[in-house]
Amino acid sequence: MSERVIAPKSRGFLFLDSHPDGCRQLVDEMWQAVPAPVTTEGEGPVALVIGSSAGYGLAATIAGLARVGIRGIGVCFEKAPGRRTGTAGWYRTAATARLAQQYGRDMVFLNGDAFGDAMKEQVADLLAERFGGRLDFLIYSVAAPRRTDPDTGDVYASVLKPVGSPYTTKTLVFDEHGLPEVKEVTTAPAEGDDIEQTVAVMGGADWERWITFLADRSLLAGGFTTAALSYIGSPLTAAIYRQGTIGAAKAHLEATARTLDERLGKTVGGRAVTSVNAAAVTQSSTAIPGIALYTGLLRGVLGDTMVNPVGQLVELWDQLTGARPLDLDDEGRVRLDTWELVPAVQDAVAARWSTATSDTITELADLDWFSDEVHRLYGFSVPGVDYTAPVETDVPWPVPTALDTRVCD
Repeated sequence: MSERVIAPKSRGFLFLDSHPDGCRQLVDEMWQAVPAPVTTEGEGPVALVIGSSAGYGLAATIAGLARVGIRGIGVCFEKAPGRRTGTAGWYRTAATARLAQQYGRDMVFLNGDAFGDAMKEQVADLLAERFGGRLDFLIYSVAAPRRTDPDTGDVYASVLKPVGSPYTTKTLVFDEHGLPEVKEVTTAPAEGDDIEQTVAVMGGADWERWITFLADRSLLAGGFTTAALSYIGSPLTAAIYRQGTIGAAKAHLEATARTLDERLGKTVGGRAVTSVNAAAVTQSSTAIPGIALYTGLLRGVLGDTMVNPVGQLVELWDQLTGARPLDLDDEGRVRLDTWELVPAVQDAVAARWSTATSDTITELADLDWFSDEVHRLYGFSVPGVDYTAPVETDVPWPVPTALDTRVCD
């Protein structure tokens, strides 16, 4: 037993510890926010979610389990409890596994490097041994700082940089007393092979490798569908995001989708798409200069009409499973961000952006919501949790139960 009181201690938007009870309650809230399940006959479809423990990948996992009744595998890379608590994703995964079992969803979670072939082998073996050797859906939601190429052993590192010239933008920070400040930061442009390195990590290479690996093992079901989660964002952040190094990676991801779509259509009658999601507070997005300020201002404009990640992923699953028509843009992308990019909304956010200073920011952005969302990433600021009480931090990774070890016919 390792019970203790856990207080939120952070360096900027990065918290040093996570709260197990808060993470569990947050997952419960997400599950309860999913609409009633779509009626299906027999067992649910088999799905693989790569990047299942955080952000949109977590939302995809929970929405798939609660809405569609998926069974299958979630893959993530989280740190176990030790001297410090486990990562928030460790506790969220344990909570998701508990709910999956409670609702009779046969879901196994694997912790390790999704970029490596060892994980691909483990997933392929599990699909063959437990799920009848077929995979219906693959959701790809991976954000990482580096990737090791399994063929060459080369290590690639992704960077968040503009292309061509330095980029100066406003950004939102909180001082040591928790007071908001709007500052200007300048980011140097990409140099050398920064773009190629970022594309190698965050582009479509690993997604395509997963599909090829599973196809070579004859594990793709007829009509197999895969979606990679992406983001375009506002013109206010385009220079650092869509037009920057990460944007080059997203363009590569979308080109990979078109290649895979043609290939899967010919081989299994399947398809591949990218899903363009809308703004949200995630562990990845808070690291991008200007995104925190933009998201807080967007919330100030839209309030509760913002669609949270679970709501967006419910829509994606409905489209992928045929509960609703698949709605693609001219480039073959599912667009879940249309409400964010409405011209009137963007004009209102831009007007607030232009006048945002440390003195005015509390009037222009919903900072209480933003601060709570950042805390909730680590299990804090969750209603119903007693943060003054000791909590058990040594939560084990979810182990497959006897039900999970059955070989499917």
